Amino acid sequence: MTIPTTADPVRDCALCPRLHDFIALWREREPDWHNAPVPTWLAPEGPQSVRLLIVGLAPGLRGANRTGRPFTGDFAGDLLYATLKKYGFAEGEFEARPDDSLRLKATAITNAVRCVPPENKPTAAEINTCRSFLTATIERFENLEAIVTLGKIAHDSTVRALKGRVAAHPFKHNVATEIDGLSITSSYHCSRYNTNTGVLTPEMFEQVFTSVRRRIDG
Repeated sequence: MTIPTTADPVRDCALCPRLHDFIALWREREPDWHNAPVPTWLAPEGPQSVRLLIVGLAPGLRGANRTGRPFTGDFAGDLLYATLKKYGFAEGEFEARPDDSLRLKATAITNAVRCVPPENKPTAAEINTCRSFLTATIERFENLEAIVTLGKIAHDSTVRALKGRVAAHPFKHNVATEIDGLSITSSYHCSRYNTNTGVLTPEMFEQVFTSVRRRIDG
């Protein structure tokens, strides 16, 4: 298998057969949905403007898989984008659709796995295969200073993409680590399940971006 070096998969990426087949099924059921790998979304000023990268797990079935924009169309986006706006990493109005007025500021958002997985659970092989895109995405941003990883899977995959050892950079909420001068702060994922169960509160999530804002502003 040839591992690609591009930052975003092609629309009909078949590197992960299970995910490819799952998307094909939903293309038949919902032909008007995005139903394809979800590309990285970034500030309109381009890659050189990006100082913060947010890495999630994977597109939600009725969220980014439907709309084609990360964290757009499900609850996780409500909390994420409200927080980004509060801390100056986004502007405009988030209306849970890709043609709203929301814009990122010096920020990019991607996922460790670009295709929607059944039951929101990618396999280890799928995570490993998709890491080539994550690595290329990180390398794309030459002025990147900080990464926020949402959940352990995203965190561990990011550490591995940076050639780090997971044991040396463990996942802990609102704890920062550093690899080659790049700050990586992990957070519990902003999913509805985590917020409903109290694993993550809005205040806990804001603390992450308070820390990141301080690091970026120096």
